[in-house]
Amino acid sequence: MDSFTISQLQRYSGISVHSIRAWEKRYNALTPSRSEGNTRYYDGNQLRRLLNIASLMHSAHKISELCALPDAKLNELVYSNLEKETFIQDYDEFLVSQMISSALEFNEPLFDKVYSRALLSHGVEGSYLKVVYPALKRLGVLWSAARIAPAQEHFISNLIRQKLNTSIDLLPVDNHSKNHWLLFLPENEFHESGLLMANYLVRHAGHRCTYLGANVPLETLQDAVNILNPTSLLFFLVTKDDEEEDKALLRVMRQNFPSQKIFVAADASRISTSKATKGLYPIHSVEALKEVLKVMSI
Repeated sequence: MDSFTISQLQRYSGISVHSIRAWEKRYNALTPSRSEGNTRYYDGNQLRRLLNIASLMHSAHKISELCALPDAKLNELVYSNLEKETFIQDYDEFLVSQMISSALEFNEPLFDKVYSRALLSHGVEGSYLKVVYPALKRLGVLWSAARIAPAQEHFISNLIRQKLNTSIDLLPVDNHSKNHWLLFLPENEFHESGLLMANYLVRHAGHRCTYLGANVPLETLQDAVNILNPTSLLFFLVTKDDEEEDKALLRVMRQNFPSQKIFVAADASRISTSKATKGLYPIHSVEALKEVLKVMSI
């Protein structure tokens, strides 16, 4: 699990294979190990070192200087850039890299600093779009390739959940809006960050929102709909990508909830807009959801 190829380093850090090899050759930036079959590989410490170098490469320091620094000094520079306003051309990429590092290291203080800096720069919505979501996408690749432990994925997901819930709690609760949304994840869907962001956006738009969370059985959902009679349902499809199962789920949703508008958030490659039918609407972005909320508010 603590073993990475150079192509995997590229995917996780955003630094090209060509640049990584050049930095190794010119500056001894990384020191890969060799397997018994003489294959080069990198451990977690090397990945974290590369993430730090990548984070700082658009700062005032030359790449040759950064590659020559020991890990402790790189860490010091990272914290310095988080503690005060400094000029880094691609500051969002800096934050993304450091959020990934915080997950790899189980480093909650680092996560707090990164998230706080993102909030100051972009607010809740911008932080999610520019920092949190890109970091989660890269970590998802690591997790699906069994390159990070499930514990690391759970660690970062729970920290993000805490932060989003704090922002949600600060919003007023409107129980009188004509628009009542019921938010949930279907059975065997557990990644809540997108659903929590949707919860924030729905409430921020002044709509009533009931949040059921992850892994909701159909029977439980049916009970909630019968009691609450919401105007709209919103759920996400994140993990398992099975076309036949998706079709079956959408069919069940249309059959069981004919009185509600049903919004399904998923990649366009999974649920395309061409699959929109009466009462069922794909959502592919935050902007698309915000537009729906805006139209409903009129």
